[in-house]
Amino acid sequence: MLNTLTHRWRRLRGSDRYAECLRVLLALGGAVAWCFGTGRVEEVVSILLGVIACALAETEDYWRNRLTTLLLTLACFAISAFAVQWLFPYPVLFAIGLPLSTFALVMLGAASERYATVAGATLLLAVYTMIGADQASSGAWWYQPALLLGGAAWYGVLSLLWSVLSPQLAVRLSLARLFDALAGYLEGKAALFTPVHGVDREAMQWSLAMQNERVVEALNDTRLVLVDRIGVRRPRGATAERLQMYFLAQDIHERISSAHYPYDALAESLFHSDVLFRCEHLLRLEADTCRERANALRLRTAPAANAGSEASVQDLQAALAALRDQPHPPAAHLLRALEALVRNLTAIQQRLAGDASDELPRSKPERLLQNPAPQTLGEAWERIRMQLTPRSFRFRHALRLSLALLVGYAVLHAVHPRHGYWILLTTLLVCQPSYGATRRRLVQRVAGTMVGLVLGWATLQLAPFGTWQLLLIVLSGVAFFAARLRRYTTATAAITLFVVLCFNQVGSGYDAMWPRLLDTLIGAAIAALAMRLILPDWQGRRFDDVLADTVRSDARYLERIIQQYASGRRDDLDYRIARRDAHNANAALSAVLANMLREPGQHQRGTETLLRFLAAAHTLLGQLSALGVNRVAMASPAARDAVANAGKIAVDALAQLGDALANRLAAQDETDGAALLQPLATHADDETARLVLGQLMQILVQRDRLAALARTLNPG
Repeated sequence: MLNTLTHRWRRLRGSDRYAECLRVLLALGGAVAWCFGTGRVEEVVSILLGVIACALAETEDYWRNRLTTLLLTLACFAISAFAVQWLFPYPVLFAIGLPLSTFALVMLGAASERYATVAGATLLLAVYTMIGADQASSGAWWYQPALLLGGAAWYGVLSLLWSVLSPQLAVRLSLARLFDALAGYLEGKAALFTPVHGVDREAMQWSLAMQNERVVEALNDTRLVLVDRIGVRRPRGATAERLQMYFLAQDIHERISSAHYPYDALAESLFHSDVLFRCEHLLRLEADTCRERANALRLRTAPAANAGSEASVQDLQAALAALRDQPHPPAAHLLRALEALVRNLTAIQQRLAGDASDELPRSKPERLLQNPAPQTLGEAWERIRMQLTPRSFRFRHALRLSLALLVGYAVLHAVHPRHGYWILLTTLLVCQPSYGATRRRLVQRVAGTMVGLVLGWATLQLAPFGTWQLLLIVLSGVAFFAARLRRYTTATAAITLFVVLCFNQVGSGYDAMWPRLLDTLIGAAIAALAMRLILPDWQGRRFDDVLADTVRSDARYLERIIQQYASGRRDDLDYRIARRDAHNANAALSAVLANMLREPGQHQRGTETLLRFLAAAHTLLGQLSALGVNRVAMASPAARDAVANAGKIAVDALAQLGDALANRLAAQDETDGAALLQPLATHADDETARLVLGQLMQILVQRDRLAALARTLNPG
C-alpha cells in the first residue's frame, strides 16, 4: 500500500501540470488566508482575479527573462486596469477605447508568442476590472485596480521564486512531452508495417500526419525553452545535457519520419516473410523506450534499459540476412531499400540506448539554436506591420474580436443585465481565430458553465455558510488550471464554481447563478455571430497558400539534403532550419485541414481530395527524411555529379509545383524521369548513388501525384 502511494505521489510530482497547480494553490490559499485573516473579505474577489490573470500570463522563462516578462505584464496590467477604471463612467469614451485597445493587443501578439500570451491576459484583466468596478459601491478610483495588481504581483513573486529554485524543471517537462509525442509517432509508424491485405494505409498516413503535428509542436516548445535558458552563452552542465537530448530527439524524429519504400509495395512483396513483423515489433519497443525516457525525465530517475530492443535488432538483421540468402531473393532495389530501413531502425535503437548520440553541432554558440523572438523593437514592429493586412488571419481575428466586444458592450448597456460584464468575458474567451475552434469552445463553455452552476447550487444547498467554502474556492481555482489546456469543459465548470463561491463570501452566491448562465449564453451567441459575419476566416480560402508553403518548404529541405551528399553529414543550423520549416509546414497543413473539417459543409472545399493531398504530402516528407537520414559524402566525383543533377531536377519540380499552387494555376507534369534513369544505369556499382537516385525517383512520382491532386483543386 505504501509503495503504491509513493508511486502515485511521484507520478503526480512528475506531471507537467503539478508545478503550475502548486503555485496557484499557494497563491490562492495565501490570498484567501490574508483576506479573511485581516477581515478584508470584500477584497477577496479582486485579489483572486488578479492572481488568475497573472497565472494565465505566465511563460516558461528562465528567472532573468521571467523577471522582465513579469515587469512587462504588471505594466500592461496597470495601464489596462487604470484605463478601464478612468473610462468606466463615460460609456461613449469607453466604447471607443475598448475595440481600439483590443485590436492593438491582439496585433501585439504578432511580435512573438510571449507577447501574445501577455496581451491575452491583459485583455482578460481588463474585463476583470470591469466586473470589479461594476460591483464596487464605494472606494477610491485606484482601489479596485490596486487589488487586481496586488493579486497579480503576489503570484508573480511566487512564480519568480519558483523559477529561481527550479531552473531546469520546464526543460525537463518539455523534453518529457517531446519523448511522449515521439512514442505516439513510433506506434503510428509501426502500424504501417503490418503485412495484412486490405489495410487502408492512406488513412494511416492521415493519422500519422496528425501525430507528426504533435511531435512538431513539442519540438518547437522545447526549442523555445532551451533558447531561453541558453541565450548567447555556450550551454554547460544540465542545460548542455538537455540540449543534447533535444538534438537526439530531432535526429530520431527525422529517422522515424523517413519512408524508404512504398508501404503497400513492401507488404505485397514481403507478405510471406517475417521481416515486416519484426520491423513493427522493434518500432513498438522503441516507442516503449521513448516513454521510459519521458517518465525518467519527469521523475528525475535513470531510464530503464530495454534489453528486448537490442535483441529485436539482432533478430531483424538475421531475418534480413536470411531473406538476402534465399535462392530467389527479392529484387535488388527492394533489398536496397530494406537494408536502408533496417539500418535506420538500428540507428534509432542505438541512439535511444545512448550508444551513438550525435555530438553537438560545431558552430558558434549563439547559433546553436535559432532564437525566434524579435531581437530589436524595429524587428518586432516589422513583424506586426507585416500582419496589418486583411489577408492575415491575426488581423481578421483582431478586428473580429474588437467588434464582438463592442457589440457585447452595447448589448449590456441596452439590456442592463446584472453582472453584465460577464458577457464580455464569455465573448473574449469563446471567440477564437478559427470557426472550428470557436464552435468547440462555445459548446465547452456553455456545458461547463451549466455543470459548474449545478455544482455551485448543490454546494450552497448542502452548506450555505462555513469556512470550509474557502477551501473549495482554492481547490476549484486549482482545478481550473489543472484542466484548462486539455479539458476545457471541466475547467469552465471549476471556474464557475469558483465564481459562485467567491460571490457567496461577499453577498449571495445564488444571485450570481442566473446572471452567469444568461451572460454566458449572450456572450457565446455574440462570438458565434461574429465568427460567421465579421471577416470569417474559412480555411478553404487559404488552403492554396498553405499547400504552396508545404511544397516550397519541401524543396528547400531537399536542396539542403542534396548539398550534404557532396560535403558530408552536418546537422548545422541551416540544415536544421530547413528540416524544421518542412515539418512545420506539414503540421500547418494538417492543422488547417482539421479546422476546415469542423466548418459548415458549404465552406468545405474538396475534402476528400485535400485528405489525399495531406497523405501524399506526408509521404513526400517521409521520402525526403529518408534521404536526410542516409546523408554521407560520396567519394566518386561522377556519382556526386549525378546525384547533384538529379537533385536539382527534383528541387526544381517541387518549386514549380509550389509556384503553381501559390498562383492558383494548374500544376504541370514537368518531371524528367529519363534524366534520372540514365545515371542509375551509369552508376550501378555505387550503392549510395543508387539508393539516393532511387529515392529521388520516388520523390518525383509523389510530386506528380501531388500535381494531379492540385489540378483537381485548381482545374483552370
